[in-house]
This record gives sequence, structure tokens and C-alpha cells, in this order.
Amino acid sequence: MPVNLGWHDIALRLALTFVAGLIVGFDRGEHGRPAGMRTTLLLSLAACVAMIQANLLMASNGKTPDSFVVLDVMRLPLGILSGVGFIGAGAILRRDNLVLGVTTAATMWFVTVMGLCFGGGQLGLGLAAFALAMLVLSAMKWVEDMFPRQRRGTLILTATVESLSESEFRAELQADGVEIASWGVSFVNPAQTLTLNCELLWRPRRSHNEPPAVVGRLARRPGVEELEWKS
Repeated sequence: MPVNLGWHDIALRLALTFVAGLIVGFDRGEHGRPAGMRTTLLLSLAACVAMIQANLLMASNGKTPDSFVVLDVMRLPLGILSGVGFIGAGAILRRDNLVLGVTTAATMWFVTVMGLCFGGGQLGLGLAAFALAMLVLSAMKWVEDMFPRQRRGTLILTATVESLSESEFRAELQADGVEIASWGVSFVNPAQTLTLNCELLWRPRRSHNEPPAVVGRLARRPGVEELEWKS
């Protein structure tokens, strides 16, 4: 970082941070993520301003050679990164066995580091970080969607004992390539109606939230009184 910092340098760093944070935030907001344009802008600009402040504090003009006062200016950006960790933790949600918001938290932490780069005067490094961020968030998302990922869902089915047995239910799921992660059975009326509660794992051909085809077939099966699907 240069010791003497002019207003044109400050304006350039803030402008690059604003544009990069704006584009990253727009990409996240367009996909409905919690940390959208304003959040990423505030984080990146706050990091940039903190780093510019640290840069300005590096000036040694007016200090005597025998001065014993040493100012650790790097504590300021380190404190910024620690604070962002708490904000990122608030973006992570856990719903049963599903964890959401990890990519959002990582994006918030990344744009903060990017802002620190711009604020510290490492413009090339900041631009490289911005290009990598857009590659990961946009291009790699397209690559990730090309490969089927394992999905998890909960199926609650109520049917008569005569129309659907446990063995038939398991066989129909396995024939469709659906795995059973957990299994529970309760009898509403002894020897008449049973309720199956199970957690299923499957890999769809495309990246979407539609249930496996076996769920629709089970819903249309005679004797099935009620079917509930959660994913």
C-alpha cells in the first residue's frame, strides 16, 4: 500500500469496489438469495473504507525517530473479517437435515475480502477476485446443474393394509431408484389402515425440486387415502 494516498486513489478504489459489489449482488439477488445487491454492496464498501482508513493511518509524517508508539493498522481489516463471520452465520439456516445459506455466507465473506483488496490498493488482485467470484457464482452454477445431485424428501402415506403392504411399498421405491434413509410405520386402525413415514433419497435427471415419479404413482394407487410429500 502506498504511504501517501490522494483523493483520486480513494475514488478509484471506491468506484471499483462499488461496481464489483454491485454486479455480484445483482447476480445473487436475481437468483433469490438472502444476501442481495444492497447487502453485498454494503459489505464490500465497508471493507474498502476500512482498508482505506488503515492505509491513511500508515502515514509516518510528524513522528519523531525515537517515537515508541507503534500503530498496528492491520487490526482494523482483521476486525472487519471477524465481524462478517457473525453476519454470515446469521445467513445459514438448518432445516431438519438440510443446511441452507452456506454459499450466501461464503459470498458475503468473499466480497469483504474483495473490498479489502480494492481498499488496500491491490487493484489487480481485487479485479482477479471479482472475475473468479463471477466465474464461481455464474458459470460453475451452470456446470453444477448439469450433474445430478442427491435430493432428500419426506413421504407420509396413509393406506389400507389390504391395498399396500410394507414389502410392496419398499419394492416400488427401489424399482424407481429411490433409497430409504429412515422408516416408520404406525397403524391408525389395527389391521385396517397404516401410515408410512419415511425419508427418501433420489437423484433427479435435472436440477429441480419435483418429487420422484414414484410419488405420483403411489398417490393414484387404489386404497391410498392420503399422501403428503415434503422436500
